[in-house]
Amino acid sequence: MTFLKIMMFLAIIVQTAATIYAIRLTKLTRYNVVWILFIIGLTLLSAMLVLQFMMVFEMVRPRQTYIWLVIAISACLSIGVMYAHKLFRYIERLTRQRRLYNKRVLTAVLRAEEKSRSRFSKELHDGLGPLLSSAKMSLSALSSETGALERREIIANTTYVIDEAIRSLREISNNLSPHVLNDFGLARGVQNFIAKTAAMHDAKIRFTTNLRTERFDSDVEVIVYRVVCELINNSLKHSACSQINLSLSLEGSLLTLRYTDDGRGFNPSAVMDCGMGLANMHSRIGSLNGRIDIRSGKGRGMQATVCVDTNGRTVPERETER
Repeated sequence: MTFLKIMMFLAIIVQTAATIYAIRLTKLTRYNVVWILFIIGLTLLSAMLVLQFMMVFEMVRPRQTYIWLVIAISACLSIGVMYAHKLFRYIERLTRQRRLYNKRVLTAVLRAEEKSRSRFSKELHDGLGPLLSSAKMSLSALSSETGALERREIIANTTYVIDEAIRSLREISNNLSPHVLNDFGLARGVQNFIAKTAAMHDAKIRFTTNLRTERFDSDVEVIVYRVVCELINNSLKHSACSQINLSLSLEGSLLTLRYTDDGRGFNPSAVMDCGMGLANMHSRIGSLNGRIDIRSGKGRGMQATVCVDTNGRTVPERETER
């Protein structure tokens, strides 16, 4: 009996502590009626345990009080369970609002980034470009005049350096804000990037698409283009691949990018935060309500599938599994 008395006493302490802790959490639920009902139920349970303790050891015989406590506890818990779906809907609404807020923040950041890229690209192209071209013309005029051979060689070398600076300036300007993408759309922008990249690497890049002159929202075009560039650059820098295949297709409003390479492969979960841009690609595609699925393994190359609804609807997960 002593052991039973100790166990019941401990149960009363634990129940009372749980009730007090539940009361302290009331503010976090903004005094939700479901939580209040559960608190009342816990409080009555504590009282019932005390009565049971007294009844077991025949200190009192409050049979009627015990029965009413059982009824009240049952009512509170039953009504609480019936209204629990309100609490779940409240939590779900908070989660949805947080996701929407995060998406809006990310979209604003991406738009600000692209706007800054475009402005900086224009300033480089329209500001520094003409100055370099004027310097080149002045040097060309000097080189046509008669003079010492050494001076003509210096002018020729300086002209070459300026030519390289102009070429680099155009490349930097185009990388910051691809003019072909802005003027002719996604398909031409990707084709132009692949042509320039293939000319500087040994890997073969094969691109197929059913897109022609279709234009999409600027966010869709820019983000999908950036993801294509990131995938190709990652393959060429890290995978030691010899061949890259990618296709861009439009079916209804669903824009799908399928990408593969025959490189050394990697563990996607291990490199999410290792500077390869995988987390960045996920966040960018997520800002469009799209989905990206990247699969790889040691010695198995890499496969990526990106699906974006051009009307802004959320893409079901099954679309990336096709």
